[in-house]
Amino acid sequence: MTVSDRGAAGEELCPHRLVLEHVTSRWGVLVLIRLLQRPHRFSELRRAIGRVSEKMLTQTLQTLERDGLVHRDARPVIPPRVDYSLTELGREAAEQVRALALWTEERMAEVAAARRAYDEARTATRRSGPREP
Repeated sequence: MTVSDRGAAGEELCPHRLVLEHVTSRWGVLVLIRLLQRPHRFSELRRAIGRVSEKMLTQTLQTLERDGLVHRDARPVIPPRVDYSLTELGREAAEQVRALALWTEERMAEVAAARRAYDEARTATRRSGPREP
């Protein structure tokens, strides 16, 4: 997901869906939730999230910045210091995403049970062979 991936045509067709994709992307969710705690430098954000490449985190931050959800504060010091924080709009989005993340944590046992039931039913169907219409 880069800032220029979709182009103007995609944004014009369905801008709501595009923003939703950015906010709910794998790394977008984690960035937003982490930045709810406090501003982070790039390297500490990458460590806190874990398993995200430098390229992917850069693209995610650029996309969220472009959407007005993340603020990038580059300070002209040696060595350069860049901090990322949430804008007010970003804080609203992050709180919504965090609520969904908390819901998944609270309901994971039920999801796991549903998955097991589904898998068992699929296995039983395969064993019994195809049915005639």
